[in-house]
Amino acid sequence: MARQFDVPDFYRSPVVSRVKAARKAEDPRKKDLAPSVLDFGPLRVKLARHFGFCFGVENAIEIAYRALAEHPDKAEAGRIFLLSEMIHNPHVNEDLQARGIRFLRTTTGEQLIPFDDLAPGDLVIIPAFGAPPEIVADLRERGIEPETYDTTCPFVVRVWKKSAHIGAKGYTVVVHGKRNHEETRATFGHAKEDAPVVVVRNMEETEALAAVIDGREDADFFWRHFADRTSEGFDPARDLAQIGVVNQTTMLATETAAIAERVRQAVVARDGDAARFADTSDTLCYATKENQDATLSLIESGADLALIVGGYNSSNTSHLVELCEDAGLPTYFISDASEMTSPREIHHFDWREKEERTSNGWLPVEKGSPVEVLLTAGASCPDALLDEVIRRLLKWFPDARSVDEALTPFVDDPQSRAA
Repeated sequence: MARQFDVPDFYRSPVVSRVKAARKAEDPRKKDLAPSVLDFGPLRVKLARHFGFCFGVENAIEIAYRALAEHPDKAEAGRIFLLSEMIHNPHVNEDLQARGIRFLRTTTGEQLIPFDDLAPGDLVIIPAFGAPPEIVADLRERGIEPETYDTTCPFVVRVWKKSAHIGAKGYTVVVHGKRNHEETRATFGHAKEDAPVVVVRNMEETEALAAVIDGREDADFFWRHFADRTSEGFDPARDLAQIGVVNQTTMLATETAAIAERVRQAVVARDGDAARFADTSDTLCYATKENQDATLSLIESGADLALIVGGYNSSNTSHLVELCEDAGLPTYFISDASEMTSPREIHHFDWREKEERTSNGWLPVEKGSPVEVLLTAGASCPDALLDEVIRRLLKWFPDARSVDEALTPFVDDPQSRAA
């Protein structure tokens, strides 16, 4: 049986939780990726089969709230800290701050509270993205035990272990990720203890790396592209001989697979075989892949538009937006229902340009036939936020069926469903 985490009830939801429970009862092995349809008559909301809090996020939330419950005196005194945002969702982070937790750093590593302000006995929580070894060592030297409330995702730890494993065998680690993302910084820090490391952001950068691997380009070319993305002392002539690819777990799984395959091809082009390429496919995060696969199935079902809910600095959420946009769907990346100000106006985030936008006429309420909306969320988004989105949409369809009516097909017992 899957582990059940103690997550505060205010993150749960009566609508989405019921749908998820019914789908789980009907399809416990999660083989059916078809969306769940909430039919309100003039409005049909298609929920992705998988979305919202993943194992790693629920684990992190449970640990953080346990720290607060076990040390109310420290929370009141402001002596419980998070190294940075625990997960990339403003609602969760703001609630933790309201309860007394203080953030030491920004998501990109800028210091908010100097480490010199810490005192022995303070609590420092490691976020779900993990932390570089040098930061953990620094905290220990200050009389703080960061392992006590370490929320690092187990799937991130698995990437670290794989990096150490192949590093011990003489392989260089190529990390597919965003160089300044907390998780990539942590993975980079752990990997460089056992191996040379280089970070690639996308297929374009991978093509540049492949050109050096197979000998079409030289060291000068390498440093023009990767000067700020390697471990200290990196030597492309030496360190690209044996290679393995791991990833920031929130990246597009299909892109990581394509990048690994492109690096393998470059090794084969140079050596004639893939003997010096390490298979690291077992490091892909199952939750990230499930959410992305479910989004692709959601897109295939068709709709008038897509709403993606999550923190604007959430990497995994932006990739769900990317999938919908690439399919040609009108797609709106929102943090919560308040961004939907009316059927005529919506505020949403452009993840490519990193700026908020306003769009008009986004919801075709006078379409005539049912308006179909695809709805999904990132792995750090509480289900309760999707409930609010659904209820906000219903305000603009006065003739819609009630929520209870739309939920009638979703029961926990598949035998009851059949009857």
